[in-house]
Amino acid sequence: MALIRIPPSWQLPERTVTPESAFFNRRRFLKGLAGAGIAGAALPLIGCQKQKVLDQAAIAGTQSLAVTLNPAFAQVDRPLTNELVAATYNNFYEFGSTKTAVWQNARALPIDDWKVEVTGLVSKPQTFDLDDLTRRFPLEERIYRFRCVEAWSMVIPWVGFPMNLLIQAVEPTAAAKFVRFTSYYNPKVTYGPLFPPNQFLPFPYTEGMRLDEMANELAFFAVGVYGHTLPKQHGAPLRAVLPWKYGFKGAKSIVKIEFVDRQPATFWNTLSPSEYKFESNVDPAVPHPRWSQSQERFVGAEAEFSWTEKPTLKYNGYGEYVASLYA
Repeated sequence: MALIRIPPSWQLPERTVTPESAFFNRRRFLKGLAGAGIAGAALPLIGCQKQKVLDQAAIAGTQSLAVTLNPAFAQVDRPLTNELVAATYNNFYEFGSTKTAVWQNARALPIDDWKVEVTGLVSKPQTFDLDDLTRRFPLEERIYRFRCVEAWSMVIPWVGFPMNLLIQAVEPTAAAKFVRFTSYYNPKVTYGPLFPPNQFLPFPYTEGMRLDEMANELAFFAVGVYGHTLPKQHGAPLRAVLPWKYGFKGAKSIVKIEFVDRQPATFWNTLSPSEYKFESNVDPAVPHPRWSQSQERFVGAEAEFSWTEKPTLKYNGYGEYVASLYA
C-alpha cells in the first residue's frame, strides 16, 4: 500500500516557489548594520535595515552539487530568500559582529583537509573528512524556514543529510543523552567581535541539544546551500540546521561532535542564560527579555535587503514534527 502524505496547511504548490534565476540577480546590496555589543554578559543582537547591493563574490569558490529535492520539504508558505542577500547578511560571531562584513571576514577560514571528530559515549567513534561524510551519507536538498532570535527570518534551500544517519553510524551508548557541537577556532583566524577584551568570550563556539532532538526527522547537517557547497560565511564545510529552533542553535564549521550524558555548556547560554536558553525553540509567546518574538521580519526574494512583517509560528511552523518532543 502506498503511503500518502497529506501536506500541512502552510505548504503551497511548487509553482509558487521563486525561480532559481531570481537568486542570481546581480543587483544586490548591503552595507552597515552594527552588530551585537557586549553589555555585561548580555550580547544584544541587531535587526534589519536597507543596504546596498554587492556582487557575487560572496558565493565565489563554491562547487555545484547534484542532489534531489526531498519532496517532504519541497516548499514552504513563502518564497526562497534571494541567495546573495542570504550570503551577505550573516551571524557568525567568530568573524565579527557586523553581519554585512562577516562574509568578507570569513574568507580567511581554512577548509582544506577538514576533519570532524565524532566521539564521547559512542560504540564506534570515528573521524570523518568531508569526502567521507558526503560519500557515506546520501545528500538531499531541503527547503527550510530559518528564524533568528533577533526576529528576522529567511527561507533557505539546504543541501546535506539527516543527523540521524550519523547517529546510526556511531551508535551512541545508553548513557548518551545529549550532543555537543564544537566549531573551528583559531584566535588568529576566528578572532571574534572587535570588542576588547575578546578573551572573556567562551570560544571555541559550542552548541548542544538533546539526543532525541538530534534524532528527529528535521535535524540536518548541511554541506551545501542553493545547490552548491556552503560559502564559508554559512558555516562551511559542515553546519547544523535545526529549523524549529532559533538560528544561533545551528553550529557552524563543526570540527567535533561529542555524545555526552549531561547537558553541555554552550556559547550563548553561558554568556547570558536568561536571554539564550539551552532549548531555544521558536515560540511567539515567549519573548526575549529585550524584545517580542510575536512577529518576524521576513527577508524574501528581492535582490535588495527588504523585509515583510509576518506573525511568528510556534516551532517555526514545524510543530507536526517536533511538538511531541516537548509534551
